[in-house]
Amino acid sequence: MTSFPLIRTMDRGGLIFVILLAAIAVVVPVLNLALPPTSPFNVSTYVVALLGKYACYAVLALALDLVWGYCGILSLGHGAFFALGGYAMGMYLMRQIGTRGVYANPILPDFMVFLNWKELPVYWYGFQHFPYALLMTVAAPGVLAFVFGWFAFRSRVTGVYLSIITQTLTFALLLGFFLFFRFCS
Repeated sequence: MTSFPLIRTMDRGGLIFVILLAAIAVVVPVLNLALPPTSPFNVSTYVVALLGKYACYAVLALALDLVWGYCGILSLGHGAFFALGGYAMGMYLMRQIGTRGVYANPILPDFMVFLNWKELPVYWYGFQHFPYALLMTVAAPGVLAFVFGWFAFRSRVTGVYLSIITQTLTFALLLGFFLFFRFCS
Protein backbone atom coordinates (compact mmCIF):
# COMPACT_ATOMS: atom_id res chain seq x y z
CA MET A 1 0.00 0.00 0.00
CA THR A 2 2.53 2.64 1.13
CA SER A 3 6.12 2.68 2.29
CA PHE A 4 5.59 4.51 5.59
CA PRO A 5 5.75 1.96 8.45
CA LEU A 6 3.34 3.87 10.68
CA ILE A 7 0.63 3.94 8.03
CA ARG A 8 1.19 0.28 7.17
CA THR A 9 0.62 -0.81 10.78
CA MET A 10 -2.56 1.24 11.29
CA ASP A 11 -5.94 -0.07 10.37
CA ARG A 12 -8.44 2.08 8.50
CA GLY A 13 -10.16 3.35 11.67
CA GLY A 14 -6.87 4.32 13.30
CA LEU A 15 -5.77 6.21 10.23
CA ILE A 16 -9.07 8.12 10.08
CA PHE A 17 -8.72 8.96 13.78
CA VAL A 18 -5.19 10.34 13.34
CA ILE A 19 -6.24 12.42 10.33
CA LEU A 20 -9.22 13.75 12.30
CA LEU A 21 -6.99 14.73 15.25
CA ALA A 22 -4.54 16.50 12.92
CA ALA A 23 -7.41 18.39 11.29
CA ILE A 24 -8.77 19.49 14.68
CA ALA A 25 -5.28 20.60 15.76
CA VAL A 26 -5.12 22.88 12.71
CA VAL A 27 -8.73 24.07 12.50
CA VAL A 28 -9.34 25.03 16.15
CA PRO A 29 -6.51 27.64 16.40
CA VAL A 30 -7.45 29.01 12.96
CA LEU A 31 -11.07 29.44 14.06
CA ASN A 32 -9.82 31.24 17.16
CA LEU A 33 -7.45 33.63 15.40
CA ALA A 34 -9.05 34.23 12.01
CA LEU A 35 -12.70 34.79 12.93
CA PRO A 36 -14.03 37.72 14.95
CA PRO A 37 -15.44 36.94 18.40
CA THR A 38 -18.96 37.75 17.18
CA SER A 39 -18.87 34.94 14.62
CA PRO A 40 -20.80 31.79 15.52
CA PHE A 41 -17.84 29.70 14.28
CA ASN A 42 -15.31 31.46 16.51
CA VAL A 43 -13.67 29.19 19.07
CA SER A 44 -12.98 31.12 22.27
CA THR A 45 -9.51 31.34 23.76
CA TYR A 46 -10.81 29.50 26.82
CA VAL A 47 -11.83 26.51 24.69
CA VAL A 48 -8.48 26.51 22.87
CA ALA A 49 -6.63 26.49 26.22
CA LEU A 50 -8.93 23.77 27.55
CA LEU A 51 -8.36 21.58 24.48
CA GLY A 52 -4.63 22.14 24.88
CA LYS A 53 -4.78 20.90 28.47
CA TYR A 54 -6.79 17.87 27.37
CA ALA A 55 -4.19 17.13 24.70
CA CYS A 56 -1.33 17.39 27.22
CA TYR A 57 -3.05 15.02 29.62
CA ALA A 58 -3.84 12.66 26.75
CA VAL A 59 -0.15 12.51 25.86
CA LEU A 60 0.68 11.74 29.50
CA ALA A 61 -2.01 9.05 29.65
CA LEU A 62 -0.78 7.55 26.39
CA ALA A 63 2.78 7.42 27.69
CA LEU A 64 1.64 5.72 30.89
CA ASP A 65 -0.47 3.27 28.91
CA LEU A 66 2.43 2.37 26.63
CA VAL A 67 4.91 1.85 29.47
CA TRP A 68 2.62 0.23 32.02
CA GLY A 69 0.01 -1.45 29.85
CA TYR A 70 1.99 -2.51 26.81
CA CYS A 71 5.45 -3.06 28.35
CA GLY A 72 4.33 -4.05 31.85
CA ILE A 73 6.69 -1.60 33.59
CA LEU A 74 5.14 0.38 36.44
CA SER A 75 6.79 3.79 36.25
CA LEU A 76 5.92 6.29 38.96
CA GLY A 77 8.28 8.92 37.54
CA HIS A 78 6.31 10.12 34.54
CA GLY A 79 5.40 13.26 36.45
CA ALA A 80 9.04 14.35 36.50
CA PHE A 81 9.44 14.11 32.74
CA PHE A 82 6.05 15.70 32.12
CA ALA A 83 6.89 18.57 34.49
CA LEU A 84 10.32 19.12 32.95
CA GLY A 85 8.80 19.47 29.49
CA GLY A 86 6.08 21.73 30.87
CA TYR A 87 8.70 23.87 32.59
CA ALA A 88 10.57 24.30 29.31
CA MET A 89 7.42 25.47 27.55
CA GLY A 90 6.60 27.69 30.53
CA MET A 91 9.98 29.37 30.12
CA TYR A 92 9.05 30.23 26.53
CA LEU A 93 5.65 31.57 27.58
CA MET A 94 7.19 33.72 30.34
CA ARG A 95 9.61 35.25 27.81
CA GLN A 96 6.68 36.04 25.48
CA ILE A 97 4.94 38.22 28.07
CA GLY A 98 7.63 40.89 27.77
CA THR A 99 6.44 44.39 28.66
CA ARG A 100 2.84 43.24 29.18
CA GLY A 101 3.78 41.83 32.59
CA VAL A 102 3.11 43.50 35.91
CA TYR A 103 6.65 44.92 36.13
CA ALA A 104 6.90 45.73 32.37
CA ASN A 105 10.46 44.44 32.09
CA PRO A 106 11.23 43.58 28.46
CA ILE A 107 13.88 40.95 29.34
CA LEU A 108 13.18 39.48 32.77
CA PRO A 109 9.95 37.60 33.54
CA ASP A 110 7.84 39.02 36.38
CA PHE A 111 8.91 36.48 38.99
CA MET A 112 12.60 37.29 38.36
CA VAL A 113 11.94 41.01 38.79
CA PHE A 114 9.98 40.23 41.98
CA LEU A 115 12.93 38.18 43.31
CA ASN A 116 15.38 41.01 42.45
CA TRP A 117 17.32 39.10 39.82
CA LYS A 118 19.53 41.52 37.91
CA GLU A 119 20.02 39.57 34.68
CA LEU A 120 18.55 36.66 32.79
CA PRO A 121 20.20 33.33 33.72
CA VAL A 122 22.21 31.62 31.00
CA TYR A 123 19.89 28.61 30.82
CA TRP A 124 17.01 30.94 29.83
CA TYR A 125 18.78 32.18 26.69
CA GLY A 126 17.08 31.01 23.53
CA PHE A 127 13.66 30.51 25.08
CA GLN A 128 12.27 33.57 23.31
CA HIS A 129 12.25 31.49 20.11
CA PHE A 130 9.48 28.92 19.73
CA PRO A 131 11.51 26.30 17.76
CA TYR A 132 14.19 26.29 20.47
CA ALA A 133 11.57 26.01 23.22
CA LEU A 134 9.84 23.18 21.38
CA LEU A 135 13.16 21.39 20.95
CA MET A 136 13.99 21.79 24.65
CA THR A 137 10.48 20.65 25.63
CA VAL A 138 11.27 17.32 24.01
CA ALA A 139 15.06 17.16 24.43
CA ALA A 140 15.41 17.95 28.15
CA PRO A 141 13.05 15.20 29.37
CA GLY A 142 14.34 12.90 26.60
CA VAL A 143 17.96 13.22 27.68
CA LEU A 144 17.04 12.73 31.33
CA ALA A 145 14.94 9.67 30.45
CA PHE A 146 17.77 8.26 28.34
CA VAL A 147 20.34 8.67 31.12
CA PHE A 148 18.00 7.26 33.75
CA GLY A 149 16.92 4.40 31.50
CA TRP A 150 20.51 3.60 30.60
CA PHE A 151 21.50 3.14 34.24
CA ALA A 152 18.26 1.49 35.36
CA PHE A 153 18.01 -1.06 32.57
CA ARG A 154 21.76 -1.60 32.29
CA SER A 155 21.77 -2.77 35.90
CA ARG A 156 18.67 -4.89 35.18
CA VAL A 157 16.43 -3.28 37.79
CA THR A 158 12.87 -4.53 37.33
CA GLY A 159 9.55 -4.88 39.09
CA VAL A 160 8.75 -3.00 42.24
CA TYR A 161 12.36 -1.83 42.57
CA LEU A 162 12.13 0.10 39.31
CA SER A 163 8.87 1.67 40.50
CA ILE A 164 10.53 2.80 43.72
CA ILE A 165 13.53 4.18 41.84
CA THR A 166 11.33 6.14 39.42
CA GLN A 167 9.38 7.61 42.32
CA THR A 168 12.67 8.50 44.02
CA LEU A 169 13.85 10.18 40.81
CA THR A 170 10.75 12.36 40.81
CA PHE A 171 11.30 13.39 44.42
CA ALA A 172 15.01 14.01 43.82
CA LEU A 173 14.21 16.29 40.87
CA LEU A 174 11.69 18.17 43.00
CA LEU A 175 14.30 18.76 45.69
CA GLY A 176 16.89 19.64 43.05
CA PHE A 177 14.64 22.31 41.55
CA PHE A 178 13.91 23.81 44.97
CA LEU A 179 17.59 23.89 45.94
CA PHE A 180 18.61 25.26 42.57
CA PHE A 181 16.18 28.17 42.73
CA ARG A 182 17.00 28.82 46.37
CA PHE A 183 20.66 29.28 45.54
CA CYS A 184 19.94 31.31 42.39
CA SER A 185 17.81 33.89 44.16
